[in-house]
Formats: sequence, C-alpha cells, structure tokens
Amino acid sequence: MSKNNTIDACVRDSLQAYFHDLDGTEPGGLYDMLIRAVEKPLLDVVMQQAGHNQSRAAEWLGLNRNTLRKKLVEHRLIASDKS
Repeated sequence: MSKNNTIDACVRDSLQAYFHDLDGTEPGGLYDMLIRAVEKPLLDVVMQQAGHNQSRAAEWLGLNRNTLRKKLVEHRLIASDKS
C-alpha cells in the first residue's frame, strides 16, 4: 500500500495490484465486483459504529432506512424477515 492511507489511495493500490495479478487478462464485471467488495465492509463497519441502529446507520450513509435494510439482507449482514 502507498504511504497515503486515504480510502481512495487504498482502492487505487488494490486495483493496481488486481490488474497486475491479471497479467494481461481482461477483467469482466469489474464495476459490480468492486462495488460489492466495498459495500459489504462499509455496511458492516457503519452498523457496528452505529450500535446496530439501522436508522442511525442509514442517516450516516445518506440512505433510506429501507434501502439500507435491503442491502444488509443482500450481503447477509442481517437475516431477512421472510421465512
């Protein structure tokens, strides 16, 4: 990693390493892969910091609470209400 420990620098360094590891092979679905890779830890950490209060976490993230809940279920960070 670079000495610059900002989130964008970490993402940039990780992407550079990813392309290096591909060794010339073209990636597919890179955008969706990256969004999912970043979104899950983001939601997990924010939920922990918010004391698992979904309303507070949604406010911090700038999301509607229902949207946050849907994403938490998608990432299996909470159980779905549906049986």
